[in-house]
Amino acid sequence: MAKVTTTEMFKKAYEGGYAIGAFNVNNMEIIQGITEAAKEEQAPLILQVSAGARKYAKHAYLTKLVDAAIEDTDLPIALHLDHGADFEICKSCIDGGFTSVMIDGSKYSFKDNIELTKRVVDYAHNHGVVVEGELGRLAGVEDDVNVSAEDSSYTRPEEVEEFVKSTGVDSLAIAIGTSHGAFKFTPEQCTKNEEGVLVPPPLRFDILKEIEERLPSFPIVLHGASSVIPKYVQIINQNGGNLADAVGIPESQLRQAAKSAVCKINIDSDLRLALTAGIREYMTAHPDHFDPRQYLTPARAYIKELVKHKLTDVLGCNGKA
Repeated sequence: MAKVTTTEMFKKAYEGGYAIGAFNVNNMEIIQGITEAAKEEQAPLILQVSAGARKYAKHAYLTKLVDAAIEDTDLPIALHLDHGADFEICKSCIDGGFTSVMIDGSKYSFKDNIELTKRVVDYAHNHGVVVEGELGRLAGVEDDVNVSAEDSSYTRPEEVEEFVKSTGVDSLAIAIGTSHGAFKFTPEQCTKNEEGVLVPPPLRFDILKEIEERLPSFPIVLHGASSVIPKYVQIINQNGGNLADAVGIPESQLRQAAKSAVCKINIDSDLRLALTAGIREYMTAHPDHFDPRQYLTPARAYIKELVKHKLTDVLGCNGKA
């Protein structure tokens, strides 16, 4: 099976009331853990690459690793550019074998965002590639970009129809309260439950509902949707880490979103936490070991464990390949 676009994936997800997991990849072990989990669960996949990942691992290495994963699993897998900053990086990925790209013009004015997004859409569609645009701006850290809460903004539902019609995008990333990174919210933004655990502010499902009504059957995307699973945070902290006050998005809210118009949910920080937890735990138990295969094996196993959980309990896309 060759790489696929997200068109058919999203159509089935919308109609079926589930979402596709879009997992950020940076190296072989992460790709293996994700795809092994998806193969066992027979789930469609989006493997996405950020600008930082391309800089770290190089375009050619990542695309060949994804090709190897498709050959090994025979799953429908889309290769997606996450947060493309400009036309040039989108063009490079389109020309280099990606089947989907995101152009993030959310930092620009509405008019400039439309112009940039349409330029990417025109080029991508001429090459059989689909495009994700963005309205609204998420807070948090994505690669080296740090957007403060003050500079973030919710998506304005009254803008979505014009944006989609004017650009021709195939899906739309919106801002309803998710956030990038493992420290998505400050303690001051949260409340505490009976156990003293920080609880983040709820997602703005009212905004999502209005967008869904304005764009019927149109696929919506959530960025910054890692849950910062306590198990991996605890393992890291118990083995020399310091991730106090790391807070993620409640999985119950993500499952609710997956049953609506949200067809793609991005997961990155949870993968990093799982990988780091496996490495730290192993090295604490075996401080005399130095073979990367030794400590990356349990790290990869934690990635697989995490992804299987996401596919079945959060996204609901298991058995949909």
